[in-house]
Amino acid sequence: MTLYHTSLMPIDTPDTRHSRTNLDFGKGFYLTPLREQAVRYAGRFANRRKEAWLNIYELCEEWRDWNVKTCSGYNEEWLDFVTDCRLGKDTGDYDMVVGGVANDNVFETVDLYFSGAMTKERALQRLAFEHPNIQYCIRSEQMLRDCLTFKEAIKL
Repeated sequence: MTLYHTSLMPIDTPDTRHSRTNLDFGKGFYLTPLREQAVRYAGRFANRRKEAWLNIYELCEEWRDWNVKTCSGYNEEWLDFVTDCRLGKDTGDYDMVVGGVANDNVFETVDLYFSGAMTKERALQRLAFEHPNIQYCIRSEQMLRDCLTFKEAIKL
């Protein structure tokens, strides 16, 4: 499976050490199978007058044999998991987490819930109308080395 990661530079040897903490699925290397999503994300760099690179990788077929958590939509499981990750709580020893991206609309709902300004029930009602854009977060260095192969980097 081909996956994409947008960055300020080519990343031929990805790692989790450079990841920020308290992200949607915790500290890890984030990718998407949606090329257009990755290219759209690159606009953030262009807005800051920075170079943007589209890094392309191949994920091995055996990735499903690893300890992978899959969230199948913007549901209560996803919301609880994202909330715990953002709070820095232990969310399990997963090698990879697969699920929806908190885009602008979703991010607003999660933030309102996270701050206590919205109930979980109301947040879940709002999230039910959103169609998830999938992201893959590889959280283990071993899985990065064994399952992800760098193919090329394209300057956008």
